[in-house]
Amino acid sequence: MIINQLSQYLIHLKYEDIPKEAIEKAKSCFIDYLAVYLRGLESENAQIAIKTIYELYGNDFNSLNKGFVYGIASHSLDLDDGHRWAQLHPGSVVFSTALAMISDKNLDLDITSEEFLEAVIGGYEIAISLGMLVNQDHRNQGFHSTGTIGTFAAGAVASKLLILNKEKTEHCLGLCATQSSGLLEADHAGTMGKSLHVGNAVYNGILSAYLAKNGFTGGESLIDGNEGFIKAMASDLYDRHCDDDCNLDDSELSEFIDMNLKKFHINNVYLKKYPFCRHIHSAIDSTLTLKGELDELDELGELNDLKNSKIDYSDISSIDIETYRISSEHDNYDPKNAQDLKQSLPYAVAIALVLDDLGLDSIDELIDKGLFDEKSSDKDILKVREIVSKIHINNNEELDQMVPEKRPSEVGIRFNANTYENLEETTYYPLGEAENPLTEEDILEKFKLLNPKFNMNKLQIIKHMEEYSIHEVFEELDLLD
Repeated sequence: MIINQLSQYLIHLKYEDIPKEAIEKAKSCFIDYLAVYLRGLESENAQIAIKTIYELYGNDFNSLNKGFVYGIASHSLDLDDGHRWAQLHPGSVVFSTALAMISDKNLDLDITSEEFLEAVIGGYEIAISLGMLVNQDHRNQGFHSTGTIGTFAAGAVASKLLILNKEKTEHCLGLCATQSSGLLEADHAGTMGKSLHVGNAVYNGILSAYLAKNGFTGGESLIDGNEGFIKAMASDLYDRHCDDDCNLDDSELSEFIDMNLKKFHINNVYLKKYPFCRHIHSAIDSTLTLKGELDELDELGELNDLKNSKIDYSDISSIDIETYRISSEHDNYDPKNAQDLKQSLPYAVAIALVLDDLGLDSIDELIDKGLFDEKSSDKDILKVREIVSKIHINNNEELDQMVPEKRPSEVGIRFNANTYENLEETTYYPLGEAENPLTEEDILEKFKLLNPKFNMNKLQIIKHMEEYSIHEVFEELDLLD
């Protein structure tokens, strides 16, 4: 049974057995998480969640309620880390769980920094291994993996922090399976439900661990049983591995889990620079490269009649985007709100060309100027809309075959006759992937831009956190009550 394998892995995972590369990546992910979480607390999603908790529970921000808010906050900006093969965002779930439990003074967890890293890395590995096992089937069935599989990740972290034995860890993960939820329609319909999935995952993962700790049973068959998670939520995968009597032969699935739990997939987690769905990022990178080329040509005097933005948009006849299927489906040409915008490939490309900046503050300023107001006369917004009207998106089967090994997008800018030679750029690995990583300086710059009032010197403790207790680390970072 897969739950048995996951539990066995989790209880035996020790700091001294984790490669240094994975430890360092976990610390980078922690800094990235804090950058996004702290700014995310200011988001409308998080503020509504906080208001709701106050209305329902007063000042009782226990670990469950904290985890709910932290999960929403860390996913609301669409800047949290992810894994392209697993097709989920593990960090927003994993770190929100650990932060909620350790910062809850009522729990009084006696956790070392090494044990914190064990729990975090264990959560990442279980989330990624399960995600790689069930996707693409799980996603094709309409589920948001960060919410569904994230529940297992949260349960794994909570179990590890509570030092549950193997039997209770199995029950915890079984309870996570029966509570896992999250529909992709919430993402693509432009709702706050996307971030709610993460809040729920954290809440239910912590709840499952405490229920199991106190004797509540969950069972080890809830992932690969005949009526379990795979049958219900990745049915094509189930059908491919059924015997003649329609019972799941899980030998290959178990072998896959065993093999992948030993690989420390956290090393392949990507970090995000732009507050848009990850499937849009390769097109953004291609666009920004072309924007740089156009700016260079302008400095040489080789473009005609350029205005403040250095592009005469009337000279552009079309912008053609060739990309893979999932990316091409992000074809919202008329976003109505900030959630819609994060899923809009046409608007992401247009804003990149107009502003040459996809920072959160620049986008918020554009929204404040009336980006979603049809009557807005702001010059930048009018330029964005003009470009959007010239964008054509095509699902390219050749590029689709490269997924998930790559996430490729080709952007071509076509000009009217006698103005300029057409430009093209293809990005195969978006910025932030292991093959095209953000540097340490990039991560710190992201943190500073999102949280300009934060004392950046405080982050230094994360590099050497093993020299301190986890409560000393959290106190230095102002994460305790």
